Amino acid sequence: MAKQTVAEQFVDLLVHAGVQRLYGVVGDSLNPVTDAVRRNPSIEWVQVRHEETGAFAAGAEAQLTGRLAACAGSCGPGHLHLINGLYDAHRSMAPVLALAAHIPSAEIGTAYFQETHPDRLFTECSHYSELISDPAQMPRILRTAVQHAIGRSGVAVVAMSGDVAGRAAPGQDAPLAMVTRRPAVRPGEAEIAELARLVDEAGAITLFCGSGTAGAHDEVMAFAGRVKAPVGHALRGKEWIQYDNPFDVGMSGLLGYGAAYEAMHEADLLILLGTDFPYTAFLPDGVRVVQVDIRPEHLGRRSRLDLAVWGDVRETLRAVTAEVREKTDRRFLDRMLAKHAELLENDVAAYTRDVEHHRPVHPEYVASILDEEAADDAIFTVDTGMCNVWAARYLSPNGRRRVIGSFNHGSMANAMPQAIGAQMLDRSRQVVALSGDGGFSMLMGDFLTLVQHGLPVKVVLFDNSSLGMVDLEMMVAGFPPYGTAYPRTDYAAIARAAGGHGVRVEDPADVRDALRETLAHDGPALVDVVTDPNALSIPPHVTGRQLAGFATTTSKLVLNGGVGRMIQLARANLRNIPRP
Repeated sequence: MAKQTVAEQFVDLLVHAGVQRLYGVVGDSLNPVTDAVRRNPSIEWVQVRHEETGAFAAGAEAQLTGRLAACAGSCGPGHLHLINGLYDAHRSMAPVLALAAHIPSAEIGTAYFQETHPDRLFTECSHYSELISDPAQMPRILRTAVQHAIGRSGVAVVAMSGDVAGRAAPGQDAPLAMVTRRPAVRPGEAEIAELARLVDEAGAITLFCGSGTAGAHDEVMAFAGRVKAPVGHALRGKEWIQYDNPFDVGMSGLLGYGAAYEAMHEADLLILLGTDFPYTAFLPDGVRVVQVDIRPEHLGRRSRLDLAVWGDVRETLRAVTAEVREKTDRRFLDRMLAKHAELLENDVAAYTRDVEHHRPVHPEYVASILDEEAADDAIFTVDTGMCNVWAARYLSPNGRRRVIGSFNHGSMANAMPQAIGAQMLDRSRQVVALSGDGGFSMLMGDFLTLVQHGLPVKVVLFDNSSLGMVDLEMMVAGFPPYGTAYPRTDYAAIARAAGGHGVRVEDPADVRDALRETLAHDGPALVDVVTDPNALSIPPHVTGRQLAGFATTTSKLVLNGGVGRMIQLARANLRNIPRP
């Protein structure tokens, strides 16, 4: 029997760590590894058109499953193409292992053709980045990389030359034990006791929730009910916390809506749960603040804290809920719920007024109809820019739907590549990419990947022939929009030419039928909706100086574009307020 190569051993160890597919673009430095994948029935090579797409896809898979996912790039340009997608995965805390295939080992350091230094190149977008220069290193280096990616929730990179990958592997008696799941982390008794004391002393408490509340919905609701706290959320917390939430007061931030901002600023005690919310202008001064997070490096880097609690949100709330006295005074909670409903009532008509006659189509209207027509367990991937607004305001979470995007890294072009990773997990589950024409056209070549692999991803394209969010940013800063316009393009025709299904919509009366047709299609499909480029734009007479307070005032003026079905939840919660 032939001795196992380093590449074969590498692939076997990936499989042992739970990796089911490797996203990438083939190249000579990768040949031993891709050939080992070809011969291993337990792992699949997913060919993409761009390594950035492969990294985005792996990051999406990891976010949706919590398990390790993997991607690969060949030497030089392949490394550079990986970087943006790996930055996004790392900042999204997605466990991803990236293989950076390297130039011939004897040529390293000689400015050889396509030479980069991957062990240095990826240090800022990874927890671990190391070079394997000898076959004897490989098992331990790979195991260490896997455990960094999983244990610290982020990217780990292994660089390896093709000639090293092709050498004989050292013998190994048994598979190396690897950590493939994270433990629960419970805070110490002193922190629990201090948190309980602060809660008991506070009259008005607000909870603000991020992605760290995943899996802790019941615990958050139980705690909020006990202390009569309104519950707001960041964009990444929306899918985990907004549904079945009688304490919901909406979202804070640049895309925010409802009473979350008021609830945070008018509380005596603000408790930040699993959020590294970056917009400090939205965080209050003069309010006691507690932060609970599994990542200790997040604690206190956005806000001055009265108490930092290192632990899982779920474990922390399980421990503290029984320790605090139940509050009976609902006045603060009920006032915030009423304020929330009032604010949403003012927004609700924004996308319904004359939509049957408005051309180009209101993008808000498209998003609201998509929310109604999409499956109850759909996975939505969302492009950065105005699509973030539509996702924040119109996609209704229910505990089964998922919404992911480049919410921390803020990259363009993420939605369709992330949809590839999502659909690879389950071809029977509906996956919908909300794309802007700017983001979609940037990595449009990977629509061919959908067709090649028969992935039934549905792309809903908000086609306003502009970079809408950049327009907004320029006007807020007092600059006239420049360099943001695109020529009108029939993306549906491009989709059909690529072998997919394509529908173009210019009349609002056709929106619902076109979405139904697209969602029902058995295969990759794109609906190209020509939308209003002026949606959510600022009146031209408003100056940059007048808009200097964007963080707290302009977002309410400019992003006043409706709230979809969220008004129904707010009304229901208002009806549930006990009457004397």
